[in-house]
Amino acid sequence: MSEANSGPGRVSRGQRGAVLLIGLDRAGKRNAFDSAMLEDFSLAMGEYERNDELRCAVVFAHGENFTAGLDLMELTPKLISGGFQYPADGIDPWGVAKPRRTKPVVIAVQGTCWTAGIELILNADIAVIASNARFAHLEVLRGIPPSGGSTVRFTQAAGWADAMRYMLTGEEFSAAEALRMRLVNEVVEPGRELDRALEYADRIAKAAPLAVKATLRSAFQARDEGDDAALSQLNELLFALIRTEDVREGVMAMMQKREPAFKGR
Repeated sequence: MSEANSGPGRVSRGQRGAVLLIGLDRAGKRNAFDSAMLEDFSLAMGEYERNDELRCAVVFAHGENFTAGLDLMELTPKLISGGFQYPADGIDPWGVAKPRRTKPVVIAVQGTCWTAGIELILNADIAVIASNARFAHLEVLRGIPPSGGSTVRFTQAAGWADAMRYMLTGEEFSAAEALRMRLVNEVVEPGRELDRALEYADRIAKAAPLAVKATLRSAFQARDEGDDAALSQLNELLFALIRTEDVREGVMAMMQKREPAFKGR
């Protein structure tokens, strides 16, 4: 696996085949997001989006904790003075601001995972967490609402009662509770979360990339625009892919009882 050092924003990049590893690397501050880290995270997501060789990204954290959320001591003065904007060639990792990502994201979480960390999970496609993970939506105890998508996605995933219990009180919840509320896919032993996330990512990377993107596009459209809008576009998505090389490869691989080798064409 090739790996790049963390930049000024303290977000590392590493590559394993067609999988990009994006690492939160501010462990001394429990990976709390300051403006430099937000910018660098966004840039890493933009790099992933534009690189056709990369078929899946895994977001993880260096150190014992995933993230303590936003670094409000550093961010608040900037938000008051004019707000925070992601760079033009970046992608909002929380999927609130447009343009949104079109490629899959798997997330691996351990230790403390507060506020913005929960919202990263809710914007990921597959989430693996360690059994020692602890979660809390603390925003209302800091005078602000959740701003990374939880007011929409937490209620969709867990239902109104569970979501509001935690968003309106700031109460902490466990890995087992996150699994019960269907916020995550799997709970594993501490230290196993990244390996398991990579297993999912490797399987996604072996699938036909155009079909993966079409699947995400339809699911995102259903979430954003409603079921009818997504259903009305299904045939168009199918017909756009049916003559591709990847479809022919998929059929031949099935007939020849072998692993397909998709090219994204």
